[in-house]
Amino acid sequence: MQFIVVIPSRFLSTRLPGKPLIDIAGKTMIQRVYEQASKSTAADVIVATDDTRIFDVVQRFGGAVEMTSPAHASGTDRLQEVVSRRRLADDTVVVNVQGDEPLVPPAIIDQVANNLAHERVEMATLSTPIAGAADVFDPNVVKVVTALDGTALYFSRAPLPWARDVFPVEPGAPVKDIYPYACHVGIYAYRARLLNEFVTWPVGQLERVERLEQLRVVERGIPIHVDTACEAIPPGVDTEKDLERVRQYLA
Repeated sequence: MQFIVVIPSRFLSTRLPGKPLIDIAGKTMIQRVYEQASKSTAADVIVATDDTRIFDVVQRFGGAVEMTSPAHASGTDRLQEVVSRRRLADDTVVVNVQGDEPLVPPAIIDQVANNLAHERVEMATLSTPIAGAADVFDPNVVKVVTALDGTALYFSRAPLPWARDVFPVEPGAPVKDIYPYACHVGIYAYRARLLNEFVTWPVGQLERVERLEQLRVVERGIPIHVDTACEAIPPGVDTEKDLERVRQYLA
């Protein structure tokens, strides 16, 4: 099964300006993400950016890169521009790998692409188990609840589901015996046709309230397949602390 990877990459970042070009043990972050994605079985790996500095760096290390519009509101819009420009067939599987995941395991890229193909859905993503109550109550940890068939019922920053007879509990309390709480992992596989439809839809009410783009799809009743990631996924780089942790890991 063939698929392509697109890595949206923008220069501006509130907490870490110029994040894609930050040095991590001798290589830029975008190069490390690209190299990890290239270890998957993807037929092509493409960086999609709106910044000439990122474009030039990717070209210098030999990566495939496309300039996209600076007007895009999200990485998904950037993916769709690549799909449109390349005139990809509707059934083409496109995996969105975040540009701030320099340690992304290639196996999970293959996993989410294969899940999309085998489950006959238009969109797929992954999750990891949540062990402690602190993450359940952390709004930066996105929770996902699934139906028995593995499709997403809802994504939320809230402690979902709410354990009425148990909560509140101490932050360090384990939660696995309460409910199999799951953290959503921000890697997606799409059919190209869904990307083409997605960019025509207005932002939905759920997406606007939660600030979670995938809720635009949920609100339209389109199934999103969710599977537990086959490998542990190291955290991405959002802060200086995250950056130092990754540098120490790769040192």
